[in-house]
Amino acid sequence: MANYPQLDDCSGVWTLKEVHDAVAGGYWRGNGTALVQGNLLNGTVEKYNLITKGNTTAFGNLVDPGKNYYSGGISSFIRALKGGGSDVDENHIQAIDYATFATDGNYADFGDLSSTTNYNAGSSNSTRGIFGTGSVPGVSNKIEYVTMASTGNTTDFGDTTVARTQAGATSSPIRSLFAGGTTPTVQNVIDFVTIANTGNATDFGDLVGTIRQLNQGIISSSTRGVFAGGFNPTMSSVIQNVTMASQGNAIDYGDLLQTTRLQASASDSIRGVCFYGYSNPGYENTIEQFNIASGGQSVDTGGDTTVTSGGGSGVSNSHGGLNDGYQGTRIAPIPQGGGAGQRALLGGGSSPGRSSLIQEIQINTLGNASEFGNLTTVGYGRAAVGSSTRAIFGGGNEDGNPGDDFIEYVTFVHRGNAADFGNLTTAGFNMGGSMCNDTRGIFSSRGTPSILNVMDYVTMASVGNATDFGDLSVLRNQFAGAQSNTRGIGGGGLAPSELDVIDYVTIANTGNATDFGNLSVARGRAQGVSSTTRAVMAGGQGDGGDVNTIDYITIANTGNATDFGDLSNARRTDGTGGSNQIRGVFMGGYVNSPGVYVNTMDYVTIATTSNTADFGDLTVVTGDGGATASNGHGGLS
Repeated sequence: MANYPQLDDCSGVWTLKEVHDAVAGGYWRGNGTALVQGNLLNGTVEKYNLITKGNTTAFGNLVDPGKNYYSGGISSFIRALKGGGSDVDENHIQAIDYATFATDGNYADFGDLSSTTNYNAGSSNSTRGIFGTGSVPGVSNKIEYVTMASTGNTTDFGDTTVARTQAGATSSPIRSLFAGGTTPTVQNVIDFVTIANTGNATDFGDLVGTIRQLNQGIISSSTRGVFAGGFNPTMSSVIQNVTMASQGNAIDYGDLLQTTRLQASASDSIRGVCFYGYSNPGYENTIEQFNIASGGQSVDTGGDTTVTSGGGSGVSNSHGGLNDGYQGTRIAPIPQGGGAGQRALLGGGSSPGRSSLIQEIQINTLGNASEFGNLTTVGYGRAAVGSSTRAIFGGGNEDGNPGDDFIEYVTFVHRGNAADFGNLTTAGFNMGGSMCNDTRGIFSSRGTPSILNVMDYVTMASVGNATDFGDLSVLRNQFAGAQSNTRGIGGGGLAPSELDVIDYVTIANTGNATDFGNLSVARGRAQGVSSTTRAVMAGGQGDGGDVNTIDYITIANTGNATDFGDLSNARRTDGTGGSNQIRGVFMGGYVNSPGVYVNTMDYVTIATTSNTADFGDLTVVTGDGGATASNGHGGLS
């Protein structure tokens, strides 16, 4: 059950409107208390109101009120914890201290880290706090955790991908991320763990530049993690962010007022705040903030800390890791489930250079595509399947590769980069059109470069490797795919000459495909869309060149295809288009004569017969060999 913070601007009991307002904005508003724990001068703790701003005020002292710095900080709605650090004699500290946000006063003993550690990084959700990396005194890859509502020593969690010290950390309700640091070689690595599990960290991506001594304290919304400032070999003012639900490199999206290192930091879901730190020519007592959603130039809040120093750790009772009532920023409007989805994603392709870009459209409107994120690799000849929540991409061809077995996924409601899903049973490219319902996705045929008639499947809601499904009725690849919630349809293909065969599978079963009928024109590299009852297949490469033919079939029957109309131009469209229950969109492609890639998008109303109408243009011409998935196609009713 989600743990909701108390709201001083809402009713004592949460109303549906208050919950809706918070969810629609992608955050839960908190009461916004931040604490700065220790510094290079002493073990004092300062309190700051993230909403009203102003100067910091005295909160209390750490258990050791002497010099206490370079520690990791974690926090829940209720408690603030400080773990490790250095004392007045520069000895590393093993102790964990804690206090209650609502009660000013001195900290109490919580337990101990597994070893004496300083320069460690801390992150948390509302239940579990994680300390990772640091100096023990050698660099560490250790990750350990505590349950913040109790007291006691840490428990081993796993290891980071790189042993290092002076790293930064951030968190969502699901993930904890560690970034940068030094081994002593300065690093740009970002890695992550899933907070609720234990195990070793996984590579996430890279920072903008190698950097150490990043901000100490969580700056995040429920979806975006932020790192600021740092050092190597000169100080930095860069504010950079990642989308925590995906994987990928950080982007530069703002600047601090000054180049800064050793600054404490904290946040609620809206604003990130940095407290003092070292900035040429010395230590500061300034407080500055920026908007997490938009970045840009930070601004001076007009308040000051009571000390002029650095090396403290920041915590708050409202950072993004505590927003467990909702774990995503909604892309409105996005109906989901039951074939009601309106989003289609086109991933990868060639123009002629290989691409990793994911482009998105809203199927029930007209207009140009926009950028959604990136796949983990560049390539073409992929296939994609879509559930009501996920788009899953498989296979493909990078430059110089005979074919890949990668499977990766994104969530339709979260813009961002793809994450690893697993592997196909056989690597390949020039995949056949995909077939799927809300439970199972089937990847069909591929080139290795020889043509295979293999089909394998994944369970859409999980992650893991694909499992063998069966074989196509005829050896071929590069055919159009479509589906109802019971049947998957494959039309046409290359073997290597053009074919007119249509076959089908029952998605819930495994086994070989069965003959359905024939297309009106033999062709490969066509694109398919579908409602629950009808599949429509458009364009492709025919025996006499590219074709503009559109055919349709009634999925529940068997028999030959019937003429539907024509595309706006004859072209090779490849695979599966984007569709909801009403409209199908054919995206991009290649025109063999005069040999050009196109950014054209056409659409049809699936229940009628007619020629296509203009939908808009792709953002980047990557339509040839790209893969499309949607969250409203005929397999999702």
